[in-house]
Amino acid sequence: MKILLAVDGSSYTKKMLAYLATHDNMFSADNDFTLVSIQAPLPPRARAAVGAEIANGYYTDESVKVTNPVVKFLARHGIEPKVVHKVGQPGEQIAKVAQAGKFDLVMMGSHGHSALGNLVMGSVATQVLAHCSVPVLLVR
Repeated sequence: MKILLAVDGSSYTKKMLAYLATHDNMFSADNDFTLVSIQAPLPPRARAAVGAEIANGYYTDESVKVTNPVVKFLARHGIEPKVVHKVGQPGEQIAKVAQAGKFDLVMMGSHGHSALGNLVMGSVATQVLAHCSVPVLLVR
């Protein structure tokens, strides 16, 4: 099974990994894991001021901070994931990666806001569900 793990370095990512670790049918080196980390784009003026090379270095550094602990966790369990870094709106980018990579499942942690909370603040999980044709497993 090809599983896409959407990670952001939050406690919700840790809960998702804890859930994954307790389900032997998913948490296996037989499955193909890919981590995806999405960085919000810098404002255009800031990107222009620092230049593309520095901005791209910033995106990479921030993504590595998020994905390295997850890579180490999975390695301790004999799993070597692929890692994808993207820049853009998280919900849309996760859905694009999931569909382009022909994944069987997207897993991600969710804050579990109420419907009203989602209206006010928006939700990456809601955006992934809206844009993704791949099954999504949300862990709260």
